[in-house]
Amino acid sequence: MTQWSSIDFDIGSYLLKSLFPRFVEPVPNVTVTVGRDALLACVVEDLRGYKVAWVRVDTQTILSIHHNIITQNARISLSYNDHRSWYLHIKNVQEVDRGWYMCQVNTDPMRSRKGYLQVVVPPMIIDNMTSTDMVVREGTNVTMVCRATGYPEPYVMWRREDGQEFNCNGESVNVVDGENLTISKVSRLHMGAYLCIASNGVPPSISKRVVLMVQCELLNTLKHKVAKLEIGLEIAADKVPQTILPSHLAF
Repeated sequence: MTQWSSIDFDIGSYLLKSLFPRFVEPVPNVTVTVGRDALLACVVEDLRGYKVAWVRVDTQTILSIHHNIITQNARISLSYNDHRSWYLHIKNVQEVDRGWYMCQVNTDPMRSRKGYLQVVVPPMIIDNMTSTDMVVREGTNVTMVCRATGYPEPYVMWRREDGQEFNCNGESVNVVDGENLTISKVSRLHMGAYLCIASNGVPPSISKRVVLMVQCELLNTLKHKVAKLEIGLEIAADKVPQTILPSHLAF
């Protein structure tokens, strides 16, 4: 009976492994801005008669097998180099493309590597959910709102356009973090243009200008007094007796 040593098994295992293709490197993770093109690379050595396939992991969708595109997505194409490097191309990347992609070889058992496609979106201010120029009475409270979208979620801040500090609820500040800027007991010193700025590390950052006008209490009082004075003069004028001039003196 033939006996096999551990060395024989190691050699046999090595020879068996050498018969199979091997991945030279992992499928690298890729980050792409929405609307740009993405390229995923898979490098395999000793492919021999085996075939490479690209698969969308989260949906288990087969995108390509060997030289053939399987998916109906017209934005996806394939290229290869000497049956060693296999490239998956995605044109005009959209947010729905975000996820894991697998490069697999039809060995038994199957061998595979996967990489993640991250799709980032620059910030955008949602106009119909963001404040516009406003006029408020002095001494009242005001809240300016700025809503933004993007991926990753944008950081939103408020500041004056002229860069000056302003009193925000008893504290002198240059910047207020967050989507809402609330000012209690607005005064004339708060009048001016404010900028809502949204950023998430994906250029470009974006801003919106909101002008705050404050109706001064003194001005309102003066307007009220002038109005009362005008009404009083009109009443007094009505009470002045009218003199009828002789016809030869009339104009």
